[in-house]
Amino acid sequence: MKITASKIVLLIIVLAAALLYGIQQRIEQFADTRLMIEQEMLFTLPAGTGRVGLENLLIKNNVIERKREFAWLLRLQPQLAEFKAGTYRLTPDMTVRQLLMLLASGKEAQFSVRFVEGSRLRDWMLILQQSEMITPTLTALSESELASRLGLPAETPLEGRFYPDTYLYTAGTSDVALLKRAYAQMERALSEVWQQRMAGLPYQTPQQLLIMASIIEKETALNEERGKVASVFVNRLQRGMRLQTDPTVIYGMGDSYTGTITRQDLRTPSAYNTYIISGLPPTPIAMPSRASLLAAANPEQTDYLYFVADGKGGHVFSTNLDSHNTAVRAYRRAQRQQNEER
Repeated sequence: MKITASKIVLLIIVLAAALLYGIQQRIEQFADTRLMIEQEMLFTLPAGTGRVGLENLLIKNNVIERKREFAWLLRLQPQLAEFKAGTYRLTPDMTVRQLLMLLASGKEAQFSVRFVEGSRLRDWMLILQQSEMITPTLTALSESELASRLGLPAETPLEGRFYPDTYLYTAGTSDVALLKRAYAQMERALSEVWQQRMAGLPYQTPQQLLIMASIIEKETALNEERGKVASVFVNRLQRGMRLQTDPTVIYGMGDSYTGTITRQDLRTPSAYNTYIISGLPPTPIAMPSRASLLAAANPEQTDYLYFVADGKGGHVFSTNLDSHNTAVRAYRRAQRQQNEER
């Protein structure tokens, strides 16, 4: 049987097509292969990494096996080769294709840091130092130096000026970048609340409202009590009474506070001892929540001038000293009884 040239060409075409189909199937099978990892991991792709560099990094980190199909896949599907530098979160159920799609998307792994309401600036700095994937730039700075790094005048008091919240970030984000976000968010919240404040309050500036909110934050964790606590302090200021609030004394004591306040502590002068000074302390004493900002701006309308813990997580409010002293004695009896039962 004579084989013509046209038949030879056709045979070559058929064989080439079969070969290409086989290669395509191998590439597709490889692309749908699951990664070798057995648990979630973070994978960092440095800037400037090329195709070969990516493959070597994946092999080095035991994410994939060395196979020629990897290079073929990137050539045949170039959209998967448009990977971006960053830190990504890989999971065991992910395929090679999904990995490359993730790297091409630029959707880096998200981390979170939570700043709790009622905490102080020094607490925040410690949290930032201990948080993963944050680039430290503020270690061992004074408050004036920190203010300058935030783009603020060096004399700006920073306590209370950062909004407590959970902040998401990507690997390599600097501590100063996160603080700038928290500062800007508090500025927005304070501005909004200041515009919504009740008339006739004893605050001349938003900073004074912020100071009051920080005191409210430290006095109660119960949302239903914030307005009452605010009313007590506003009533006292309007009557020319001292605030006489323990959290300000504690703040003024600094590192000398060991968990208890003595009578001597209450008699020791400091800029924050509201048993001695009149009016508000010079700065906030903590980072207040929005709920405390709103309470400071819109306190309940009451005649309360005193409050004391009730031993159950809340407080007893009083309009006069006699009633207050009765509530104090009841609290102390309850405390003694609890101590005896232990």
